[in-house]
Amino acid sequence: MDKPYALAKSERLSSLSAVRRLFKDGASGFVYPFRYMTIVEKSAMPSVEVLFSVPKRYHKRANKRNTLRRRMKEAYRLNKASIHQHTAECDKSVDLALVYSSKEVLPFNTIENAIRKILAEVSERI
Repeated sequence: MDKPYALAKSERLSSLSAVRRLFKDGASGFVYPFRYMTIVEKSAMPSVEVLFSVPKRYHKRANKRNTLRRRMKEAYRLNKASIHQHTAECDKSVDLALVYSSKEVLPFNTIENAIRKILAEVSERI
């Protein structure tokens, strides 16, 4: 049973070497309140792997970081279909890191709109 809106473990970027390479060699951009890094590669198995980060530097309390991370994951989960479709058409693999860069805890609507813009920009680069 395939769940199109699920965020499976295989869709999360967890390899330490892949994360290091992404932050070292990836193309970056900024859409308020996110800084994002991407690497797009030709691949026989098209996939999108994503990393969510909320730095302790701006949000000292873990409950705020967790809330923001949950909002980011939910916004991505609901809007990921467009980027998955582009990667499947072009036979490309995408690694994406989303880093929350605002000192304020923003509402879900703002976060979702920013993630939509980021996914559209990444889809154009594919």
